[in-house]
Amino acid sequence: METIKRSGSRFYIDPDDGDVKVPGVTSVGNMLPKDYLTFWAAKESAEAAVSNWDIVSELIKRDEAGAVDYLKNAHRRKSRAATDLGSAAHDLFERLARGEVVNDRHIHMDVKPHVRWFREFLDEVQPEFLYLEETVWSDTHRYAGSFDAIAKVGGETAVLDWKTSAKVYDSVALQLSAYRHAERIILAGSGESVDVPEMAGGAVLHVRPEGWQFVPVKCDREIFEHFLSLRHTFDWETATKKKVVGKPIASGGELVTGTQRRAA
Repeated sequence: METIKRSGSRFYIDPDDGDVKVPGVTSVGNMLPKDYLTFWAAKESAEAAVSNWDIVSELIKRDEAGAVDYLKNAHRRKSRAATDLGSAAHDLFERLARGEVVNDRHIHMDVKPHVRWFREFLDEVQPEFLYLEETVWSDTHRYAGSFDAIAKVGGETAVLDWKTSAKVYDSVALQLSAYRHAERIILAGSGESVDVPEMAGGAVLHVRPEGWQFVPVKCDREIFEHFLSLRHTFDWETATKKKVVGKPIASGGELVTGTQRRAA
C-alpha cells in the first residue's frame, strides 16, 4: 500500500483513486496528548549529560551548540534504536507466522531472545492466522492502517499486535479498535478488497528479551468512539484550524509588525 508523509503525518493513498488520501491509524492516535514523553525526553537528556560528561565537557569547549544538540537529541537516539530493534523483530515475527524457516545464525544477537519467545508463543497458543501484515481501510470514517495479524485463537477471531516496547500502553486499544471497526482489508498481493471479519476482540503479544505475555485488549465500539474523536481532532489540527481566523475587517492604533520589530 502506497503512503506519503505530510507535516509528520502518514497518509494512505487509495489504490483505486490516487486522489483519495486518508490519514493512518498511528497518525490519528498521535493526536492523543502524551505528556509523559516530555518528562522522558528530559530524563534522557539529563542521563546523557551525567553518563557522558567527559564527551559533553570536551564538546562544550569546542562547540557549545554541538553540545546542546548532542544532549537535546539523546531521546531521539534511544527511540531510534528501539524502533530499529522493533522493526527487525516484527519482520522475523511475520516470517515465522507465515511458516518460513528462519536460520538463527542470521539473526542479530539483540533480536534472538524475541525470536525464541515468538516461537514459544506459536507452539503454546497455536494461533490460526487469517491475515498477516495487511491494510485496513474505512470509507465511512476516512482512515487506513496496517495491522500485524488477524487470527483465530481458541476458536475466536481477534486482531493481534506485536509489541516489543517496555510495556503495553493503553493507547493500543485505540489502535486495535480502528483495525477492528474498519470496513475492508486491501490485500497486498492483489489489491483486492475483502470485508473485515467479525471479531471477538483484540490482543497484544508483548515480547521482551526476558519473556512474553499474551494480553487481551478491549477494542469494542466504546473504544472506537474515542478513536473517532481523535479522528475529528486530526482534521482540526491538519486543516480546519488554519481557516478559522480571518483577516482584520477593522483596526486602529499604531500596529507594529514582526518585520518592523526585527528591523528595529
